Amino acid sequence: MSSVFLEDLDADTFAEYLSREGSTVIIPTGATEQHGPHMPLGVDAMLSAAIAASVAENIGALVAPVFAYGYKSQPRSGGGNHRLGTTSLRGVTMINLIEDVVSSFLAQGFQNVVVLNGHFENYQFVYEGLDCAVAQARKDGNAGRGMLLSYWDFVDETTLQSVFPDGFLGWDIEHGGVLETSLMLLLYPDKVDMSRVMDHPPAQLTNYDIFPEDPGRTPSSGCLSSAKAATAEKGQQLFEAVRGAVSSALVSELQLMAAPRKAN
Repeated sequence: MSSVFLEDLDADTFAEYLSREGSTVIIPTGATEQHGPHMPLGVDAMLSAAIAASVAENIGALVAPVFAYGYKSQPRSGGGNHRLGTTSLRGVTMINLIEDVVSSFLAQGFQNVVVLNGHFENYQFVYEGLDCAVAQARKDGNAGRGMLLSYWDFVDETTLQSVFPDGFLGWDIEHGGVLETSLMLLLYPDKVDMSRVMDHPPAQLTNYDIFPEDPGRTPSSGCLSSAKAATAEKGQQLFEAVRGAVSSALVSELQLMAAPRKAN
């Protein structure tokens, strides 16, 4: 195949792929969500799609069109759903969309459907949709399997210490911060304007939520920590760590054979 992206394939090539042992599709999920003044609204979708493509090349999988809308941004992990540019789905909508797409992929013949999550708030709703789809497929006699993961969970401690030498504050507060900005500087440098980074201390967040959301409780930048220390070199470290660890997890869990790496 000349492309790992499902939308690039004609129907005959797609059918030929489905006939292979271990046929696997990766669904990237993200969001349309503000990421401060220095990055575009599509960060989550762009990063999950890029990581999915690299992993797919490693393991011989296909990549489905990205879910570019996600569940509501929350003040304690994404700045809040009230912020302009953030365009969200309700939980039930997210569940239904995932269930329908996964069910269709399993019915068409994929043996494995993997969801690679790139938006913190998506996880439990994707979990529900994926679980329902696989459970129904099993009732219908389909032996297909599902797998769900968020890419940041595959960053190892050594990489974390290198990228965050002053200490890592947690993934929830990394919205618009060093991790996402460094990956974007590596993968989409033309879409990042570091001169517009708002350098401020990490957000001091409560350990509870209030309704309606209070815009004054999160930084005006929309980011929960500063991206000033982000670099493409850190992005390379993060990307290599995630690509390798995710590929290994899929090969091991789904009993796949890693595809040979293409020469650069």
